Amino acid sequence: MTAVVSTLELTDVSFTRQRRGAQPLAVLDRISLKLEPGETLALVGPNGCGKSTLLELACGLLTPTSGTVQAPPIALMPQRGLLMPWANAVDNAALALRAEGVSRTAARERARDWLVRLGMSEFEDARPHELSGGMRQRLALARTLLAGRPIVALDEPFAALDAISRIEAARWLTSALGESDRSVLLVTHDVEEAAVLADRVVVLSPRPATLVAQVRLAGSVPRLRTSPEVLAAREAILSALGVSG
Repeated sequence: MTAVVSTLELTDVSFTRQRRGAQPLAVLDRISLKLEPGETLALVGPNGCGKSTLLELACGLLTPTSGTVQAPPIALMPQRGLLMPWANAVDNAALALRAEGVSRTAARERARDWLVRLGMSEFEDARPHELSGGMRQRLALARTLLAGRPIVALDEPFAALDAISRIEAARWLTSALGESDRSVLLVTHDVEEAAVLADRVVVLSPRPATLVAQVRLAGSVPRLRTSPEVLAAREAILSALGVSG
């Protein structure tokens, strides 16, 4: 009988990308980490170090060159959201449920519930181009959470937002994830954002990436960017990256 995998665990995972007409590119080198149940874990590192590749390996979209990945089904919210431009907000949110065979009526009802939780009840008939960047990200998150997976993977969820919108987005993200009680794997290039949102921050080196540090944070999220916990974590992360604060 096959054991049920309840959380994500990577053991000595390496990945080399094969390239046509060029030398293979070593991206990750012997990465080991475990996502604890209910934990929010953030991945940070230099641009191009392989953070998104690690996310794709965790989600089963890529196969490691060596090492093992054990994971239950993971719901991925990609960097660009990938909303359907012809569908309104409620039908975009319901898409994950429809893909699992839920009837259109039931899927739309559950989608409306999440739109209410995320403050979007007045926009259920809007198309993506009629929504602000922050609202499009909320909509993409609603669709991801409706997939009903025990782990949510978020790839730079706020990359396209301005500074003020990012602060607001951190609030609705933590509120939504708190209600859903999921484990979260978050990729971000923003060191402060990682310290504001995560229970643990994993720091990766330049490519081929290795795990160079882990920073644990206490207390509820989202934390204030000016709090002692965030400031101390920021300094620890920057030090691990070899950057002066």
